[in-house]
Amino acid sequence: MAEKTKETLELRRTAGEVKRHVILTRILALLIGVLVAIIAVAYAISYFYDKFGSFTVKVNKYDMAKQGLCLSETPEYEHTISSLNAGIVYDMTNISGNDLPANIDKINGSHNGQNYIAYTFYLINAGDDTLSYEGEMYMENVTNGVDEAIRVAIYQNGEKTVYGKTKSTGAGKESDCDEEFLASTVVMRTQKEGFEPKDRDKYTVVIWLEGNDPECLDDIIGGTIKFGMKFKIIEST
Repeated sequence: MAEKTKETLELRRTAGEVKRHVILTRILALLIGVLVAIIAVAYAISYFYDKFGSFTVKVNKYDMAKQGLCLSETPEYEHTISSLNAGIVYDMTNISGNDLPANIDKINGSHNGQNYIAYTFYLINAGDDTLSYEGEMYMENVTNGVDEAIRVAIYQNGEKTVYGKTKSTGAGKESDCDEEFLASTVVMRTQKEGFEPKDRDKYTVVIWLEGNDPECLDDIIGGTIKFGMKFKIIEST
């Protein structure tokens, strides 16, 4: 009789241990699921920003390290930076370029509106040599043909130039543009000679969907586009 009771207790203890093990396993699985979900969300946000971020500007890191060519959101800077990122505008709708603020190139850093991207930065020669540099603005990850109605205004030291894609008929630039995009993925290029130590060039980049463009149709709804601008030294003395 005593042996039977002992055997029953051992069976009950074993069943209890199994139950606890099942509970712990479920809790662990739940925690792993939550962790995976958090990582997935973080990755999705990172992927979206990387793929469809509005505007980034970069300086060749070698040129920054060796020659002191760097970027800043203000005329003054505390340390050299080789990359800047403008804020993203979600769900941008079309507007007229005539409705952009008159002082849009007077504000430093990111100063987006509801339906346009606006970013002001400075390219600075923080080195000891006089330089010549080249800058290029480009597009990538274009979907739904949204680039057909995109406008890019670049203020270089206060001088404004508006860029847009060539008319779909191939008959040159749109009436509101000063220049056509250089290529299917290249907006513009600029060069500067005699960029002396401590010199600063101010750039303001404004991007919007031009509602008066004939190509601004429902077909581009949901389209995405990413812009970048890169600078490099082409000569130093």
